[in-house]
Amino acid sequence: MFDVRRISTSRWWHKKKSWAFFGIFLFLVFVRISKGSFFKDFYYFISKPFWPGQFQKEVILESTNQEFLMQLNLLQKDNIRLRKILSLQESPNDENISAAVISRKTGSWWRQIILNKGSKDGVEIGSIVIGPGGLLGRVSNTSLFTSSVTLITSPESKLGVWVDRIKTNGLLVGLGDDYPSLILYSKDADIKVGDFVSSSPASTILPPNIPIGIVQSIDEPLKSKKTVKISLLAKPQVIDWVQILKLNI
Repeated sequence: MFDVRRISTSRWWHKKKSWAFFGIFLFLVFVRISKGSFFKDFYYFISKPFWPGQFQKEVILESTNQEFLMQLNLLQKDNIRLRKILSLQESPNDENISAAVISRKTGSWWRQIILNKGSKDGVEIGSIVIGPGGLLGRVSNTSLFTSSVTLITSPESKLGVWVDRIKTNGLLVGLGDDYPSLILYSKDADIKVGDFVSSSPASTILPPNIPIGIVQSIDEPLKSKKTVKISLLAKPQVIDWVQILKLNI
């Protein structure tokens, strides 16, 4: 009886070894067919945390970010210093006032919106109003609790602006519709459809570099100037919340 059990156990062990060898053979065939891609992928994941380049990449990115922040800080300080020298306006972000649009006349000749912040909140006539996308207009009137904003699409609006690609100043004039006109006092100005327009760095009314719009079309040049239509980035007919910039002269 003891011998029978020994033979039976021996057969089971040999059968198990046969299946093991067969499994190894199939695995080797799979590796051969896949040309080692399985091992390569497996090695990729287990070795990734130990890549020397990964640590170097993080160090480089951190250094680059620190350099960028330092340059940005220096540029901001230079900008403040130069604007003080030139007696231009500044707009510290910590003094912005958030306001809701409670009434609007964007489809009429007046092109105006009314906000729920007034003189009691520190809003002053001449304050700049921006919305999602960029410049909307300037505060033209205030009451204790509200303020009226003349939009840059109003015929009353005339602002100095800047076309960065060609480094040229121009005059943005509202026409009472959705597309104010940009006047360039040079018929040879190389302005193109798609050029970005922002507030002028030399403006004494607006802070610099506020986005305004994109050149949509170019009119036929006149004798001494060229005019273009501007598609505004900020859409006053759909904006419900704005920022009022409390300017320091």
